Amino acid sequence: MRADRAGLGSWYGEILTENRLGHAPARVPTPSYRVLGTSIAAVDPARAVAHVEGMVRSRSRGTIAFCTASTVLAARRDPDLRRALTNSSLVNPDGMPLVWLGRRAGVELDRVYGPDFMLDLFAATGSSLRHYFYGGTPGVVDALVEQLSERFPEIQIVGSHTPEFGLTGRDVIEADVARINAAAPDIVWIGLGHPKQELWMETHVAKLDASVLAGVGAAFDYLSGTKKEAPEWMKRSGLQWMHRLGSEPRRLWKRYLVGNSTFVALLVAEWVRTGRMAHVD
Repeated sequence: MRADRAGLGSWYGEILTENRLGHAPARVPTPSYRVLGTSIAAVDPARAVAHVEGMVRSRSRGTIAFCTASTVLAARRDPDLRRALTNSSLVNPDGMPLVWLGRRAGVELDRVYGPDFMLDLFAATGSSLRHYFYGGTPGVVDALVEQLSERFPEIQIVGSHTPEFGLTGRDVIEADVARINAAAPDIVWIGLGHPKQELWMETHVAKLDASVLAGVGAAFDYLSGTKKEAPEWMKRSGLQWMHRLGSEPRRLWKRYLVGNSTFVALLVAEWVRTGRMAHVD
């Protein structure tokens, strides 16, 4: 689902307010719900786009995360990741199981899938925002910039960089910080995979001048054409993990075969203990 540019104005009424002094709009907290300890925003693609536009307009500074069941599991084990998600300005429901759990808890939302969100934002904002791409592997970011420039010739891509191999989320490379700040982007798109990108964003958000750091993981691979996405029916039915597992079984078998079973078991235990699998914050 693509964000409707004509409808964004109504979303701003829910997400932003103009203060009495006429300064830049201040953000209003977005409704959220909680799954196994992780708070997730009750948004859909249009509201997520409006939220990010509002962050840029208000010249705030924050991080945007995209959460799946595997992210929730990782956050239970890793206090650093859990803190990074807690401190994020917006944690989007990127996986269909999280969308279903939110709806079961009584909130209105839809999936905000990282690659589609990027396309939604480019289409909605045109030339008004400045974009920087950080992450990926050699060649992927170059292909990404080329593909996006052809598809959205009006958008401003002010720079891109693939960091050195072996970078951890906590490493601070001052040359990279200086390079990004010199390009003066509004949004820095981070493609390092989770949990590395969430940790990287939390470490760097105070050092970078950009309003938004958005961790979009495999979106760089998909939008560059390096990897093939799952069919739309698999995305909407919650079976995208099967496509990814089939594409990279050695790397992803544990995440999906073990992780999915663990996620379901924890949800059942939560339901037995509290009578619900998710609840509104």
